[in-house]
Amino acid sequence: MKWNRQMRNTAVVSVLSLPLLLSGCGIFGGKSSAPVDPPPADIEAQMLEGLDQAAQQTSYVQEEDLSTVYLENEHGKLAPVALRLPDGEASLKLNRLLTMLVQDGEYAGLLPSGFAGVLPEGSEVKAVTLKQDEKLAIVEFNQAFTGYEAADERKILEALTWTLTDAPDVEKVQLWVDGEKLNEMPVAGTPLDRPLSRHIGINLELGKESNLSLSSPVVVYFSAATPDGVQYFVPVTRFVPAGSDPVQAALGELIKGPQNKDGLERVVTDNTKLERVEVSQEGIITVSLMDDMFEAGEKLPAQMMQSLVLTVTENKDDSKVRIWLNGDKEVLGMDNQAYGEPVMRPEIINEIPL
Repeated sequence: MKWNRQMRNTAVVSVLSLPLLLSGCGIFGGKSSAPVDPPPADIEAQMLEGLDQAAQQTSYVQEEDLSTVYLENEHGKLAPVALRLPDGEASLKLNRLLTMLVQDGEYAGLLPSGFAGVLPEGSEVKAVTLKQDEKLAIVEFNQAFTGYEAADERKILEALTWTLTDAPDVEKVQLWVDGEKLNEMPVAGTPLDRPLSRHIGINLELGKESNLSLSSPVVVYFSAATPDGVQYFVPVTRFVPAGSDPVQAALGELIKGPQNKDGLERVVTDNTKLERVEVSQEGIITVSLMDDMFEAGEKLPAQMMQSLVLTVTENKDDSKVRIWLNGDKEVLGMDNQAYGEPVMRPEIINEIPL
């Protein structure tokens, strides 16, 4: 192994902590520990063998048992977190999802350590009406929803929008308070003249020279860790020159790494280079990378592979991805997933223990 210590330790723990991407879909979980000094080579080999066996024996949660909400981490970033919702009527599932976002709300005890909701305390979801033909969710809150600080307005909109649009039948969101449609947000006045969608981005990072009129947004997935050392993924929106290929541009930003620390960690090595991105007639996206930190046949860090898959599929809907490295088409991750073959985006990511 020639890669650096941090990437090595991430890979070792990822075998056990990150569920497999089986048959083209699966769950990205996260139950790893913080990086530690590597053990001697012979002990490390025994650990890897044991972790491989444990990964094969692990019983993974069915996707339909989990739902995703976007919560604020200790660094102020929003991250998707897969949770089991309290029991209730199926028709009120979206109501319960949004109730998870209320600060110190009735479901606050169900959130993992290090995460919190962003809706003002006392907010109540009075109704969520779904217009299926428009894929539009109309959400009505009580007056307490308006009791937030101006600096939190953007984050509230992002958390609401990304949580609701994670549902397959929702693409747009409209907000109401006490029977009246909001044409702008009540504190900082963000315009709501059209329904919200994921085009608003999430965790925006604006460069010093960003000109939004000449730019397009892309979303990349970096890694972070809870106070208990649990690894998970965080989406970040960056702006690239308008007209850029979104997948290539997003991968370029991913390779650059985090702009500010903010608890975000690199998922590729300093030597990773994007060679090319190709799209087949069947719509399969092939990402060819070069990185001399890895030896031929070496299993690659699962977080690195999974982040690449998430980043590509976030910027290209309904795509399948395969990753080739240094000309090798047989790329295997530490999660035992064959990333050299087409894989799909998982329905659920970031299952974090309470």
